[in-house]
Amino acid sequence: MKKLLNTLYITRQESYLHKERETIVIKQDKEKLGQFPALTIGNILCFGQVSVSPFLMGFCGEQGIGLSFYTEYGKFLARVQGKQTGNVLLRRAQYRWADDEAKSVAIAGLMVAAKISNARSVLMREIRNHGSNSLIEAAVKHLATSLRRVRNATTIPEAMGMEGDAANVYFGVFNELLRGTGFSFGGRVRRPPTDPVNALLSYAYTLITHECASALQGVGLDPYVGFLHQDRPGRLSLALDLLEEFRSPWADRFVLTLINRQQVKLNDFVTEASGAVRLTDDARKNLLTAWQERKQVEILHPYLDEKVPIGLLPHCQAMLLARHIRGDTEYYPPYLVK
Repeated sequence: MKKLLNTLYITRQESYLHKERETIVIKQDKEKLGQFPALTIGNILCFGQVSVSPFLMGFCGEQGIGLSFYTEYGKFLARVQGKQTGNVLLRRAQYRWADDEAKSVAIAGLMVAAKISNARSVLMREIRNHGSNSLIEAAVKHLATSLRRVRNATTIPEAMGMEGDAANVYFGVFNELLRGTGFSFGGRVRRPPTDPVNALLSYAYTLITHECASALQGVGLDPYVGFLHQDRPGRLSLALDLLEEFRSPWADRFVLTLINRQQVKLNDFVTEASGAVRLTDDARKNLLTAWQERKQVEILHPYLDEKVPIGLLPHCQAMLLARHIRGDTEYYPPYLVK
């Protein structure tokens, strides 16, 4: 099994990263902020005004270290990609499948079904832990119906429509899951997020999307060519496909834990002139520390039947998807919470 490597999250503004022998050095002006052996690093995520030396960029490309750039509040900008790895026959098969709607919808339908099932599991967990709630119970029943319907989807737009309907139902009761003082959720707002809960959700989704893109590239798949999300220049379509399986059980539960345990508070957020809400610098660092700790928690993978760190779930699913496209397995087993 692949080893879970560390991810460097660079949030200090005007930081500069460069290579020193086989280490990665982080500086601000003349002050050294940190130095890490490159062998222990799997990904580097740079937020805001962060500079990277050309030699370190090249080194990351050669060593397969993911290097991505985001705005200060988490909007994806670009990623540095080295030489493509993996069998070219796998990618050619992926492209053919993406052009075949019947094959695309077969995989997309499973991913949407996993998303709906996992969202339903989060709601059912809430009922088990905190008792009966008529709104949540009604949503659980609606999602059960959506889960049965998605199995009959024959086109991508049909699958996307069912996914959108299920997401509206799920987020329609998301406010019922919040117990942090002062936090409320009136619906999903993406670009930009205009309240603290949406800011946290968007940030968590961004982090997982990067993990999915790196995992897909690591097994030889093209993260830009998806089955559920259609091609769009610069969009990590297949990474977004994979993200659907992890939204509720990983990102949403992480956000709920932060809020309900009061690990984040309303004064941890600032509102920009544009209306966008983002975390303060200190709050973002605390969030990323909690995120790293969460990634190291081991769970039993329902299909592989072995314990893996949560941070390796994208790699596991990328590996299973590659096996299916190669023809090694009859079906793609999406990630389902038991």
